Amino acid sequence: MELSGEYVGCDGEPQRLRVSCEASGDADPLQSLSAGVVRMKELVAEFFGTLVEQDAQGLAEDPDDALDGDDEDDAEDENNSGRTNSDGPSAKRPKPAS
Repeated sequence: MELSGEYVGCDGEPQRLRVSCEASGDADPLQSLSAGVVRMKELVAEFFGTLVEQDAQGLAEDPDDALDGDDEDDAEDENNSGRTNSDGPSAKRPKPAS
């Protein structure tokens, strides 16, 4: 028995993770599967931990890349400088009849 997983990164390259869950001798197959799940969890945590570290190092080296897209947001903020839309109905709710 084997557990496998596949991660496809932003670059489109698939990376496979595999863990064997073979029961040795008279071991319970469910216990072997459970142990395999624990090993897979550790493998996934290690795999993504290194990806997170690499990503964090990449951001630390070039902080300007982390700001991409902020210029668009600033332009939108400048266009919405507190003006109200006079073309539509009032945003106030009508008073309910007593």
